Amino acid sequence: MSTRRNFIKQAGAAGALSVLPFSKLYSQPATNRQTPSRWADGSRLVVSVSMQFEAGGQPDHAESPFPQNMIKGYRDLPATTWYEYGYKEGIPRMLDNWDKLGIKVTSHMVGTAVLRHPQLAKEIVDRGHEAAAHGMNWSSQYNLSYEEEKKFIKDGADAIQQVTGITPVGYNANWLRRGENTLKILQELGFIYHIDDLSRDEPFVIQVNEKDFAVVPYTLRCNDILLIEGKNFSADQFVAQVKMEFDQLYTESNSRRRQLSISFHDRIGGTPQLVKAAHDIIRYIQQHDGVRFKRKDEIARMILKDKTAVRE
Repeated sequence: MSTRRNFIKQAGAAGALSVLPFSKLYSQPATNRQTPSRWADGSRLVVSVSMQFEAGGQPDHAESPFPQNMIKGYRDLPATTWYEYGYKEGIPRMLDNWDKLGIKVTSHMVGTAVLRHPQLAKEIVDRGHEAAAHGMNWSSQYNLSYEEEKKFIKDGADAIQQVTGITPVGYNANWLRRGENTLKILQELGFIYHIDDLSRDEPFVIQVNEKDFAVVPYTLRCNDILLIEGKNFSADQFVAQVKMEFDQLYTESNSRRRQLSISFHDRIGGTPQLVKAAHDIIRYIQQHDGVRFKRKDEIARMILKDKTAVRE
């Protein structure tokens, strides 16, 4: 099974291959790109913030900043405390920050993490944030049989419902690596959207089991696990990059519908420097007219009702 760190290295190598102009790479007909510049609710640009709840659900010897080849056969105690930071400090600090900023976010929750820290999972929901599914644990699912994968997804969703009282409608696979059957299973289980797609800067609608299903695109460009943990960006660099992303999308939103995605993980995005970075980014964005922060379930429901949405 590929680790998250291997994925980071692979993603960096793949990025170096993309040298053609955007216009040459874009294969969709021009008519499919002429979406309205305003969202159905009048928004000019929508911002979607993710707060991944994973800490406490990681497997033994999960990847961490510490060299793993030095501790084979033994419990990695410092790595354990690194993950503990996510639920002891990270999420509580981020929750206070979202309250100060007046925004609601989507939290994709690993089932085992929720069961081990039920009070924290419930607090996320009680503060008005979305509880979305992220599998039962950190295992890969693309290599499972249909029935095995269905159980894996359902067990994670059931854990969230059991603890929070909320039935999740959105899904995120481990490192976005869904399988050939994943979307069919999600549709059968009552989910309405997934985020394991990097192909657009706006949500779109696909057909799954001959029914509409929403795709609310995720991000690697504005993602703390890739930039901060994977490439050792500074908090200042993270702020600058996300602001540049927003500035460009805001300009484009004059003529087409745009969405900005930003992703934080409990043990990374919940550190003091990144919470300050998130505060600065969001305050900057909030100074611009026509921008709204929305949970991913809100985005999905809005786009599913919109007859002008991009469809694939």
